[in-house]
Amino acid sequence: MGGLAELLATRRVVVTVGSGGVGKTTTAAALATYAAMEGRRVLCLTIDPARRLANSLGLEEMTLDEQAITAERFAQHGLELKGELYAMMLDTKRTFDDLVRRYASSPEVRDRILGNKIYRYVATSLAGTQEYMAMEKLHAVRAEGDWDLIVLDTPPTSNALDFLDAPERMVDAIDSPAMRWFIQAFEGAGKFSFGLVGKGAAFLLRGLSRFTGTAFLEQIAEFIGGINDLFGGFRERAAAVSGALRSPDVAFVVVTSPAPMAVREAIFFSDRLKEAGMHRDAFVVNRVHQLLAEPSAPREALLAAFEQACPELDAPSVLERTRRALEDERLRAVADRIESDRLRAHVGHDVLFVEVPALEEDVHDLGGLAEIARYLTT
Repeated sequence: MGGLAELLATRRVVVTVGSGGVGKTTTAAALATYAAMEGRRVLCLTIDPARRLANSLGLEEMTLDEQAITAERFAQHGLELKGELYAMMLDTKRTFDDLVRRYASSPEVRDRILGNKIYRYVATSLAGTQEYMAMEKLHAVRAEGDWDLIVLDTPPTSNALDFLDAPERMVDAIDSPAMRWFIQAFEGAGKFSFGLVGKGAAFLLRGLSRFTGTAFLEQIAEFIGGINDLFGGFRERAAAVSGALRSPDVAFVVVTSPAPMAVREAIFFSDRLKEAGMHRDAFVVNRVHQLLAEPSAPREALLAAFEQACPELDAPSVLERTRRALEDERLRAVADRIESDRLRAHVGHDVLFVEVPALEEDVHDLGGLAEIARYLTT
């Protein structure tokens, strides 16, 4: 086995990480496609609802439920599906809702949280929520035992802390002094009682109420109180999610492009994975330009060839434009090689390193994913 093939055959979870726009989602889909073709039962879990990704897998659109990619769809591209491939899109709020239903102390508490306006915002828009819920969903489907392999396409981020520390940060946000202020002020009759908190907290809450209205603060307090009801189970769950990321059957694949900024982010991500005790199993560098050879024929022979092939064109002008295009392509290839080698030197030789060349066309079907998979696994 070469490339990432052995990794896919021996791990149960593969997590692709990296910043946006480097081909991370396509890489995840290609890895899932390859593993399914090799006979494994695979779930590709993504946060990307893009129609192009859905079309690449032969689907009309990505949905929030598992969709099978049938053997017939593979056969249309001359491919054999020996296993099973399913795809689904992460629904942050649905995942958060499932946590609330699981850990609420009563149906009343559950309904109060799910109906709270602040909860609806937190469950869909609060920074860090998507990162944590991606990890939560991974933990849930991993525990089900239905899959030989789960490939997770994580939310794009340029800050590794958003991804690696999401479980701990969610717990810290819930168990903060500010949260306890609101809970204490709201205890009792279900409305604010500023006398139950210290003078400083009461002064702050009264000031806030002038701008937002007491009803808004009561919505916040109701949400915080409800989340606090979940806290024991939530903290335990977050610890389990965080620990699962360090399991030996979980592999991290850092995806980047050879663009200098993307490589810097990949290096930063690599260092954070190492510091957090997580596996840096592989690096994928997408869209690497290849160094084309310079023409060996003399200029006169090239001019004669152009004139013979396209007599209606100005051969000297065409030859000059072609020479400049070749020079630009060679310069891009040299720049890509410098950046790719810089990344390789930083991460060391004990980590798998794979390059995918820049292709003439974007991936738009299963055939394209299979082609990417060949570069990734050979």
